[in-house]
Amino acid sequence: METPDTAPLSPDERRQRVFDWLDAHGIRYTWYEHPEAPTIEIARQYWHDDGSKHCKNLFFRNHKGDRHYLVCFDCERAMAIHDLEHRLHQGKLSFASEQRMERWLGLRPGSVSPFGLINDPANHVHLFLDARLREWPALSFHPNDNRATVVITQEEFARFLAAVGNSWEFLELY
Repeated sequence: METPDTAPLSPDERRQRVFDWLDAHGIRYTWYEHPEAPTIEIARQYWHDDGSKHCKNLFFRNHKGDRHYLVCFDCERAMAIHDLEHRLHQGKLSFASEQRMERWLGLRPGSVSPFGLINDPANHVHLFLDARLREWPALSFHPNDNRATVVITQEEFARFLAAVGNSWEFLELY
């Protein structure tokens, strides 16, 4: 992760860090490259028909700014922050700043995914996953670089969550 005296990682370096981490932990995945896709609307045109559920990932902070949450859900669904506040029971939420995203996940806007948790050695960020994601055989996320997509089975994703060490939970988000 970037520190004040180091340069930010390039997208290629962020992506390679994810692949190296997954490989070091024996976690199986497939991936493919595509043009830059910072939004779901853009990414949709590059997705492969591989049976995975593509996920939307949002990064929030609480009102005090001392807690951070990554929320992952079906990209075909929309969610209002007020609804999330009610479902998550974490008080008033707001989108975390780019600086907080860089600090806690080592990421830039448009490339947020659970793989950013590898850049959170303090395990500060809590991950909320929509319970309906469990219905899919595999999930798809950017590998911290929005020019690629990783497809990972539920079993391997569970292994990732166990290995990364951050707290997480499935919730009914809608």
